[in-house]
Amino acid sequence: MPGARKIGYAVVGLGLIARNSVLPAFVHCQKARLVALVSRDARKAAKLKARYKAGYAYGTTEFDACLRNPEVAAVYIATPPGKHESFTVRAAAAKKHVLCEKPLAATAAQSARMVDACRREGVLLMTAYRKYFEPGSVYLKSLVKKLGRIDMIHTSFSERFRPGRSQAWLLDPAMAGGGPLMDLGVYCVNTARWLVEEHPMEAVAESWRHNSKIFRNVEEGIRFSLRFPSGLRVLGSSTYSAAMSSFIFVQGSQGWVSLSPAFPYENTRVVCGNIAQRSFERRFHPLDEFALEIDAFASAIEGQRPVEPDGLEGHRDMVILHAIYESAKIGRAVSINY
Repeated sequence: MPGARKIGYAVVGLGLIARNSVLPAFVHCQKARLVALVSRDARKAAKLKARYKAGYAYGTTEFDACLRNPEVAAVYIATPPGKHESFTVRAAAAKKHVLCEKPLAATAAQSARMVDACRREGVLLMTAYRKYFEPGSVYLKSLVKKLGRIDMIHTSFSERFRPGRSQAWLLDPAMAGGGPLMDLGVYCVNTARWLVEEHPMEAVAESWRHNSKIFRNVEEGIRFSLRFPSGLRVLGSSTYSAAMSSFIFVQGSQGWVSLSPAFPYENTRVVCGNIAQRSFERRFHPLDEFALEIDAFASAIEGQRPVEPDGLEGHRDMVILHAIYESAKIGRAVSINY
């Protein structure tokens, strides 16, 4: 609204996701404004500061100075997952709210410490799952309630990893936490949980490497099954060796619904299905999903809405992903203990 106070953000990390999506999103935000940039590359920070009219640019060694800036109320952490914990804990200690990219961390131990730090310091922590705000996904969730008993969800998200073009840190377990499951499959896990508002209790999985030269330290692909207390099974997969593709398909006693492409943000999405013997199809054109989530967090900071998805949801996903990896490693079902 004209004249309304906007929540000031600092964006930490100026990699592809920040440059291509997060920074441009502030142009479309109604409740948030870009105040500062934080990067290990001072020249990049200065250049982007001028392009997006941010007030301040800091090196990563100057992060404490950024946190002392009274104009900064929240930080958007867009670094690789292995660096999320350090920036989050430091921001929380400075009483700054944190919006953190997915996956919430590289390990469940890290994400647990992030949640504890923000709770202890009395600041908000939100996991940056865009799907909670994207209209096609919201519409899909509204339809799921009409499907009756749901026993099966199928979902997948994959893309090709191209050496020399894809980000190298995606193959570094310390930074990424794993391979395509961490980068892409986390969307499948979180969205399925969100749609049915239930947490899985057991995971069974199998991973593979066709190209062990490229995928020496992380999986090339993985498929998994999650068992829920209600009897629901979620079958999911993710690979770094397939063309970009994604979907989620929900089967119920009263019909079915699907969303495809389900998780990227550049394409028109199609929700289709058949409920009570009535077929339908609806298209959703691309929009700025990052602006929607940034504004949603700003509203939470102002006390106008709860934080959703919060840090605890991001941590639960980390616990689930670790159970999937453990099952793939030992070759049998693994209980999920939150």
